[in-house]
Amino acid sequence: MDVAEFKKLPIMGILRGVEPGMIEPLVETAISGGLKTLEITMNTEGAAELISKAVRLAQKRLCIGAGTVLSKESLKSALDAGATFIVTPVLVGDVMGVCRKNKIPVFPGALSPSEVYQAWKAGATMVKVFPAKFFGPHYFKEIKGPFNDIELLACAGVTPENLAEYFANGASAVSFGASVFRQDWLKERDFQSINRSIKRYLEAFREKEKGGEQ
Repeated sequence: MDVAEFKKLPIMGILRGVEPGMIEPLVETAISGGLKTLEITMNTEGAAELISKAVRLAQKRLCIGAGTVLSKESLKSALDAGATFIVTPVLVGDVMGVCRKNKIPVFPGALSPSEVYQAWKAGATMVKVFPAKFFGPHYFKEIKGPFNDIELLACAGVTPENLAEYFANGASAVSFGASVFRQDWLKERDFQSINRSIKRYLEAFREKEKGGEQ
């Protein structure tokens, strides 16, 4: 992952529990929707193979990473498969150590001020505030008060309607998962709806950017 490029479009998609046959259409749907960054969680069955396949299919049009990485074994499997960034739901010390040593972008999860601070001190590229929905956008403003240098990624609860509010209150990036890659849409192979949903997030971000330039 080129972190500078990610910051130009700081929106991360999250794929969890998808079937192998879905990867090709989902990668193409994500790309055609304009998404640049996609995480595949390691608690998905056959995750390493899915990551490897996604990397091949994307051909560098999409940055592929691994999420829910909770051990060094899982980390090795993800990196061997071609993941270029790592996401964890909590701070996992040995995973952070390997990522920091090898300069691999890593987004550890945290929620409380203490957890956010510890994750940043451990070498986070950004700290994933998870689950963000329970405290909402204004929580980010409170966190940024004492920790103005810490970069935060909002995870869980971000919608096209509140996306701008998260950024306005201090988020450096946002992510989405099941709200876009919905089980009913996946079951029906309704990639058109997924595509439209991705585009709504990107349009909301661009509108926010336009508003900031005025």
